[in-house]
Amino acid sequence: MTNGLTRRFGDFTAVDHVNLRVGKGIIFGFLGPNGAGKSTTIRMLSTLLSPSSGTATVAGFDLVHESAEVRRKIGLVAEKLILYPRLTAVENLMFFGRMYGMQDDLLRKRIDELLDMVYLTPFKNKLVGGFSSGMRQRVNIMRGLLHNPEILFLDEPTNALDPQSVRFVHDLVKTLKAQGHTIILTTHVMEEADELSDIIEIIDHGRTIDRGTPRELKDKFNADNMLDVFLSLTGRDLRDSASDHLFMGMR
Repeated sequence: MTNGLTRRFGDFTAVDHVNLRVGKGIIFGFLGPNGAGKSTTIRMLSTLLSPSSGTATVAGFDLVHESAEVRRKIGLVAEKLILYPRLTAVENLMFFGRMYGMQDDLLRKRIDELLDMVYLTPFKNKLVGGFSSGMRQRVNIMRGLLHNPEILFLDEPTNALDPQSVRFVHDLVKTLKAQGHTIILTTHVMEEADELSDIIEIIDHGRTIDRGTPRELKDKFNADNMLDVFLSLTGRDLRDSASDHLFMGMR
């Protein structure tokens, strides 16, 4: 839950008094165009970025004053894969599990359970650098689930995956919901948001512009699909942007 959550960068307000209400055990679709404020909001809710103003509680803990407790309750699966290609699947997961402070015996048991769940047990001792994109994403999701978080942030979980892997990830997300996890999903694939989300919140220019179930939103705009709803709310103009500054690491 957030109350007036705001983040400014100098004179620019990236997130402007956003009030989110996410029920326990649901899939919450958090949508918006590029630059709308989604990523900044997720970075705040996952304790990676401090709010400029406003308050938030995550899993019942204050975002700012109880950030360590928040981190214990959440898992973050970022769009960018956070894996080491020269390590095996098990070695990657052992490394990240130890960062969560998990004991080795409990961690190995948890890794075996997750490997079975995502059908990667036969590949557990193979180098992740040799995995397909779909296999790497499954390991990436496992990484976020190691400590069995109450809330899982999924940022573009099917980006650049083949159709079979997309279907598997969709089914996995539904399984996680059935197991009691709360999932906050960001995606640019409107069909994905429609299929998976219990509630959708659409943000643009740092502010919430609409919220409802997929059915409610489609009925409201007399639309057959979520893409038409999204374009009705955010417009059809391209959101191109460029900077005159070069960032370290850019090639």
